[in-house]
Amino acid sequence: MKITRLKTWQVPPRWLFLKIETDEGCYGWGEPVIEGRAATVEAAVHELSDYLIGQDPHRIEHLWNMMYRAGFYRGGPILMSAIAGIDQALWDLKGRDLGVPVHQLLGGAVRDKMRMYAWTGGDRPSDVGAGAKALVEKGFTAFKMNGTPEMQIVDSHRKVDEAVARVAEARYAVGPDVGIGIDFHGRVHRPMAKALLRELEPFHPMFVEEPVAPEHLPCLKDIAGGLGYPLATGERLHTRFQFRDLLADGMIDIIQPDISHCGGISEGLKIAALASAYDVALAPHCPLGPLTLAASLQLDAVSHNAFIQEQSMGIHYNQGNDVLDYLVDKSALAIEDGFCAIPQGPGLGVEINEEFVEERAKVGHRWRNPVWTHEDGSIAEW
Repeated sequence: MKITRLKTWQVPPRWLFLKIETDEGCYGWGEPVIEGRAATVEAAVHELSDYLIGQDPHRIEHLWNMMYRAGFYRGGPILMSAIAGIDQALWDLKGRDLGVPVHQLLGGAVRDKMRMYAWTGGDRPSDVGAGAKALVEKGFTAFKMNGTPEMQIVDSHRKVDEAVARVAEARYAVGPDVGIGIDFHGRVHRPMAKALLRELEPFHPMFVEEPVAPEHLPCLKDIAGGLGYPLATGERLHTRFQFRDLLADGMIDIIQPDISHCGGISEGLKIAALASAYDVALAPHCPLGPLTLAASLQLDAVSHNAFIQEQSMGIHYNQGNDVLDYLVDKSALAIEDGFCAIPQGPGLGVEINEEFVEERAKVGHRWRNPVWTHEDGSIAEW
């Protein structure tokens, strides 16, 4: 069997889909994308196709190393996201060819279903109490909210008080037993994070995500020691080597690799195993589409330290289309009572409606994240 073609489609709301085809008619789907840089990742996928056309798709590890190592320059969000979607598609193809789900090829599932969480509150969080209560009524046992809007490197304590009040509103709405993930989104700088992290402690967060931007993670030793709840990060880390250094630092309790940004299932598996050696939990990042979610669930299935899975159904970014729209069988990713059954179909376990993909690709997208500024006109972290 030889790879003959890599086809890509930019589809609403902000995703890129990939299909790898072969001379024997077998195929696989993946989702190589960086939010807001879909066209750039798409170009990288087609550049990498020069390494792949004519190759045996079953040699996934060999092809991964060729894409990663043979180009000399490596790593970073664009190249690793391109590799990630290709890797997902290769695993999907192999599972389809052999008639088994990917998790069977990785040693078999350690769980039957995965606990899921949902988003509430939007980019600038508001009405979090009502939104959280509605999610709990749908069966979710956990949710995530943005902790703050933009915040200056040194800001007034009023911003801290407002963030704490939003979390208090959410906790009051759902009671003591529901998990609350609080995403700082890298918006909180070291001087303000010191205060905010501690003032959130009485509300017992499930975790605080990206407590500082990824380039400032070493400061956690100084500002977050002794906290009584977990810290999480990882969506903007792209290789096992970055996670190695993070884990060795000992300040993170939950890692959140994105299976469309960190080199795919192959690299995600290595990152998950590395985390388990440090007794660190796994909660893959996934505000993306159905293929990223399906790939994440295949990784969750074989990772004992996986404890919860993000998903983007109904998230505020999903304008025009949502996660299940592109599936032939929407029940493959159905969430019931806050859990999603591990997909059991061949490959990633989902079937993409290619005709619908073609139709929506005519609409496409040019999604960009908002550009925020502070009152003085300087650029704020989004």
